[in-house]
Amino acid sequence: MPTAVQLHARKTRGFDARVAHATALLREAAEDHAGRIVQATSLGVEGMVLTDLIARHGLPIEVATLDTGKLHRETLALIPLIRQRYDLQVAVFHPRQEAVVQFVGHHGSDAMFRSVDLRKSCCAVRKIEPMQRLLLGRSAWVTGLRREQSETRASVPFFEHDAEGREKFYPLADWSEADVWYYVATQNVPYNELHDEFFVSVGCEPCTRAVALGEDARAGRWWWEQDGPKECGLHLPRPAAAAVQPA
Repeated sequence: MPTAVQLHARKTRGFDARVAHATALLREAAEDHAGRIVQATSLGVEGMVLTDLIARHGLPIEVATLDTGKLHRETLALIPLIRQRYDLQVAVFHPRQEAVVQFVGHHGSDAMFRSVDLRKSCCAVRKIEPMQRLLLGRSAWVTGLRREQSETRASVPFFEHDAEGREKFYPLADWSEADVWYYVATQNVPYNELHDEFFVSVGCEPCTRAVALGEDARAGRWWWEQDGPKECGLHLPRPAAAAVQPA
């Protein structure tokens, strides 16, 4: 079976300029927010590209991730790999155990399949609250969202302010899937093995599946839900984000 690199990596016109722009944006953000900026990575391929750029150019941007308690082993394996490959410490934030126990006790371990509201409540416990702690004391954060990923992300800017006034940077906003995988191929960036099994967007294990050829990149997330954006709430656009963005 061909790997994700073999399937998708291709140098497209303007690639070098996009890499240079992403690097410059990261450098400027690091300078403007010295000691107060973090990359919040889900350990997907875009996040790994950003981590590589940060490490490659020695940028003073911390790297942090969420361990929801429901991640694939392939995802978790990237945390020690980043530390070994880049000599970067990855800060890992977990949900509060008592909140998880209470939620599962009241709603069961399969609550996310029973209603959108319960799924979002699970995300709130396992993702939104830990993200509040991840961003505590930060004035800026960096993520790997791209415009090509879904309709809800089609207008992602290079930076904006989140609902709490922090600057939020999207250095890969204008990158294509081909760009991402070409960078991975040429820079030998480690990535989640699930990408080779047609998992495009990788989240919690119960809520993620492989996608078929031609399906939207987000089709593998919460596929049983018929309507609404396939988002957990971490990256909702303003002003809707006001209710869920980290404090």
